[in-house]
Amino acid sequence: MASTQQIQDQVSPARVAFASAIGTTIEWYDFFIFNTAAALVFGKLFFPTVSPTAGTLAAFATFGVAFAARPIGGIVYGHFGDRLGRKKMLVSSLLLMGLSTFAIGLLPTYGTIGVWSPFLLVALRFAQGFAIGGEWGGAVLMASEYAPKKRRGFYASWPQVGAPSGLVLASGLYFVLTKTLSDDQFNAWGWRIPFLVSVLLVMAGLYIRLRIIESPAFRKVQETDSTSKLPIADVLRTSRKQVFLGICSTFGPNIFFYSASVLALSYVTEKTGVAHQSVLLCLLAAALLEVFVIPVSSSWSDRVGRRPVLIAGAAVGAVVAFPFFWLLDSGSVPLIFISLVLALAVVHGLIYSAQSSFLSELFETRTRYTGSSITYQIGGMLSSGPTPFLAAALLSWTGGTWAISLYMILGSLISIAAIVAARETFDEDTHVEIAPSPRVTAVEAPEATA
Repeated sequence: MASTQQIQDQVSPARVAFASAIGTTIEWYDFFIFNTAAALVFGKLFFPTVSPTAGTLAAFATFGVAFAARPIGGIVYGHFGDRLGRKKMLVSSLLLMGLSTFAIGLLPTYGTIGVWSPFLLVALRFAQGFAIGGEWGGAVLMASEYAPKKRRGFYASWPQVGAPSGLVLASGLYFVLTKTLSDDQFNAWGWRIPFLVSVLLVMAGLYIRLRIIESPAFRKVQETDSTSKLPIADVLRTSRKQVFLGICSTFGPNIFFYSASVLALSYVTEKTGVAHQSVLLCLLAAALLEVFVIPVSSSWSDRVGRRPVLIAGAAVGAVVAFPFFWLLDSGSVPLIFISLVLALAVVHGLIYSAQSSFLSELFETRTRYTGSSITYQIGGMLSSGPTPFLAAALLSWTGGTWAISLYMILGSLISIAAIVAARETFDEDTHVEIAPSPRVTAVEAPEATA
């Protein structure tokens, strides 16, 4: 039987936010190792019958399949998350992501099973996207719905730290592998290691997530018997404007993030001859810096509001879109690092830090999982998924990067317009304040300590 103090520990906002951050880090690690492999080896291993350029485009198109699956995952997980609770969905999404990623690590290549190989790769990538589609909303809501009103932005940003942290883990492991293995060894079996070791991370994440209790805001909805019977219908009936503006607000940061984390890996090496290992190391360091930028920026959003922080990040994005590629084209490793810092730590870090609280606060508790999930995931489908493919196609078409820079500026301007049109939410009472729920008693102790 758990003590009262143990129960209080279970509902600590910091403890829940930490659990959410660990889970999202693992899920994004699984997601990003695919991105890195797509840039480095998937074109050669799964699409060898086409030219190298076409193979890269095909690999990036496979990368984009996950973004088509993410809104579907957001709708499905959002529905059950708004009806059954956030915690159950977080556990199931982590399990699905882990199994899909592990299976990719075992997947035979084109040379072994022919056309079945890319087909299975696409199917498993779809499963990854479906899982991440349900992960984000639940992790953010568990953190924000436990947080006190004046600290919602800070605690809601902890799951956001999972994206750059997952990128650090993925880039770091690939850096070690490409540094210690020959090209033949890496192409033959080395690329599989990050996928296979993910099962250990998933087991650790499941252990942590099973130890947290359902959010107080959702428990309040259950106690008042006000859960939505069909959350997606309620969102589309009452919150269409919020969904539209929220989707548009994601364009700027998403385009910058995936231009830096996926396209740059192949572009810099082909353009300047700088080794993959050097670019990976720059990417790792820039992502690590973003880990620290996110909580600082989110704390600002608790003081001055979500919109000023979001607009500042998008405005910087519009300014640095051309310099981003000028620095990459230099062939200088320090300048490449500065370019990736601008894209990840500055532009993406500023916007991403306040994005979680901004999007979740647009919706009421009973439909918040569905509303925030479909908004974030459709935004990702429309902006993140096509970015590596479109950028590579624009580069091939124009022979230069100016068209990609204009694409990045357009995304930033769309974000600014949407954020300006949205209401400020940081000072609103969007959910029940933190207090021990009548249901958090010794009866729940077995679940809390299982």
